Amino acid sequence: MGNEQEDKEMEMGSIVVEKVGGRSSVVHCFSRYPVKFIIPKKVGSSRTDAVWVYALNYGGGIVSGDQILCKFSVGDCCTMVLTTQGSTKVYKSVGSKCSKQILEARVGSNALLAIIPDPVTCFSTARYYQKQVFNVSSNSNLVIVDWITSGRHESGEKWDFDLYRSINNIFLEGGEPLFLDTMSLEKEKIGCIHELVQDYQVIAMILLLGPKLQFVQNLVQDKVKGIMSEQLQHPSGALSHKRNEAGYFISKPSLMTSCSVFGTKKTILVVRVAAMTTESVYKFLQEQLAPLESLLGVPPYH
Repeated sequence: MGNEQEDKEMEMGSIVVEKVGGRSSVVHCFSRYPVKFIIPKKVGSSRTDAVWVYALNYGGGIVSGDQILCKFSVGDCCTMVLTTQGSTKVYKSVGSKCSKQILEARVGSNALLAIIPDPVTCFSTARYYQKQVFNVSSNSNLVIVDWITSGRHESGEKWDFDLYRSINNIFLEGGEPLFLDTMSLEKEKIGCIHELVQDYQVIAMILLLGPKLQFVQNLVQDKVKGIMSEQLQHPSGALSHKRNEAGYFISKPSLMTSCSVFGTKKTILVVRVAAMTTESVYKFLQEQLAPLESLLGVPPYH
């Protein structure tokens, strides 16, 4: 009972999507400071049955010590898209305060939830913890894009935050773990983050799950293999050339990507990306996720 009461006090937003008159509709929407939801009446073709939700933070970002919990429920056969209008800025920490953002979602049978935000950008000394927990059925469909930039380049900040931790967990009905993933960048434990990632300024994960997304999974796998094959066969245009301390030129791919299939029935595709520019990742996402237009009404990141 205590945990439920704590969740209620911490809860900043919740949305429930159900079928109304044969179409996906928001039947419940709640938000309070520092979170706000914008739900456009129409996004893309009217022939596409999808609800789009834009999540905003008052003040343009997450303030040190913010504790945010949002809950979403997507009913059977419904489609919901959660996105943002710009990067999520995490401001400098005050003392050792850690900003925390938790998303909990239930995705019904034959339903689709797409989480396609702009990247997280942590300011110098920021401490940020993000956890996303998804409860799905055997034929639910899920798209997750989770990505972070190195910081405010114009201010000379590159991987200058103190902590970034992002957790994505997916559970089947009954609590059976389907996918458990954590990325942790903590200055106190690994030292200089910039030395670890070197010239790469963006790290991203894309996850595709479910029968509705099988055709997208197949296309993305082929494209990712093609990108890396092209870099290996014709490296000059895809590599960044820099001198090391000894004066020798070292060549690195400006964008590296890989993909893996998970699950007993190979129902989950996970794509990892590391890139030297944010623009190149936006372009990558545009190209790889373009086939989702038929399900979401418009292509993501355009």
